[in-house]
Amino acid sequence: MSAEMRALLRSCLEGRPEFVELRWHSRESRSLAVEKGRLEVAALRRREGVAVRLLRGGTLGFSSTSEVSKSAILAAVLRAERAADQSKKYQRSPLPSPAMTTMATGDFAEPGVAAVRATSLEEKIELVRHAEAVARGASTEITTATSAYSEILDRKAIVTSDGGDCSLELVRPEFRVSAVALRQAKRQTAGRTLGVTGDFQCLFRSQTSTALATEAARTAVDLLGAGRPSAGRAKVILAPAIVGLLVHEAIGHTVEADFVMAGSVAAGKLGQRVGSELVTLADSGASEFAPGAGGTLPIDDEGVPAGRTVIIRQGILESYLHDRFSAAHFGVAPTGSARAWEYSDLPLIRMRNTYLEPGTSDLEELVAGIDDGYILLGARNGQADATGEFMFNVERAQRIRGGKRAELLQGLSITGQAFEVLRSVDGVSREFAWDLGAGYCGKGQPAKVDAGGPWIRCEVTLGGTQ
Repeated sequence: MSAEMRALLRSCLEGRPEFVELRWHSRESRSLAVEKGRLEVAALRRREGVAVRLLRGGTLGFSSTSEVSKSAILAAVLRAERAADQSKKYQRSPLPSPAMTTMATGDFAEPGVAAVRATSLEEKIELVRHAEAVARGASTEITTATSAYSEILDRKAIVTSDGGDCSLELVRPEFRVSAVALRQAKRQTAGRTLGVTGDFQCLFRSQTSTALATEAARTAVDLLGAGRPSAGRAKVILAPAIVGLLVHEAIGHTVEADFVMAGSVAAGKLGQRVGSELVTLADSGASEFAPGAGGTLPIDDEGVPAGRTVIIRQGILESYLHDRFSAAHFGVAPTGSARAWEYSDLPLIRMRNTYLEPGTSDLEELVAGIDDGYILLGARNGQADATGEFMFNVERAQRIRGGKRAELLQGLSITGQAFEVLRSVDGVSREFAWDLGAGYCGKGQPAKVDAGGPWIRCEVTLGGTQ
């Protein structure tokens, strides 16, 4: 299929004088969900089409078609030309030609597609049914449990007029389980999620679905009797999932070049110190340090190899994330960070797998270095803005007293300015984990990403009791 599709796209570029990019995308997505023993969701969705992007007179034109034929693609090229012509009068200044780079050629496939396809629908339904039953039956105080499984199978072919000629195939399975516990008027919810690029063996490489369901239910029950932390500035240890949330939401978006050009906090800070010497932060299309990261991809949606980009090296801001057009604007090489959710979407500058590199300490050494503080566990949700200011919700905390672990505490919020938090880092563990692979990043359109890192010791502001 990939060779034939690339040949079709190449035939549609013959004789084109301007820059043209053609991207074929076929997506098959499945979702299943069980609640209270009932199968509530069983959905299958397929989408296929071709996107056209071209540069004409310094203006980009875009069009797409759901009909995959030469005549339909050529008609879409003409629509993109008209879109560029009609938009030209609104363009403040002409766009530069896309930055030249070594374009990807050949076929790229991530492992796991055949294995996920070979797993029957009945097996997938049984997976979520069993996990929901385990969570619901774990305690008489569990009132509701839910479990869900989803998968996204993507196939793409990208051909450009300046040498890109490649294809991609990968699959991303995800698993979720949550439990609600009730004791008199107190209610607590806990959940566990997994998401990878790969197969079932990769998805459940560290914990089984049964163990995850049991852990979610046990945590929800334990939190019913937990106290609350004290509000204010505190020394904390952030778990890898919370580190991932921080580096993605509060830092990663500020270094996406389109946000930088719009005036994010990272603008003009290349070469400046933004973190302690222990902090090296990167974004990669590969699954660094541990397998299966959920944002893994070998090529981006411009046909550029999706390599590793060091954003912060030993505390110094070193690079932004670029597509080919922002790279031309800044006079640098593209970073393979252009991504489109479906064929009908324009590629945007997006993260892939964002992480802090591991250090040399172990977790217990980090705990021993805190006289009065907290371990923060379980990333939930939150928000950050272009200034790097953030507020995140955390599922639970564990008190540290005199360098020893103490009582479990209920969830809380944390706030701060991301670069100030990075400057406060004084301990980084050698343990590393990807922990946000079931998440979706939103920026006008979704994107599958992952984020994580080691445990880090730093300072944040906690929301809790006075």
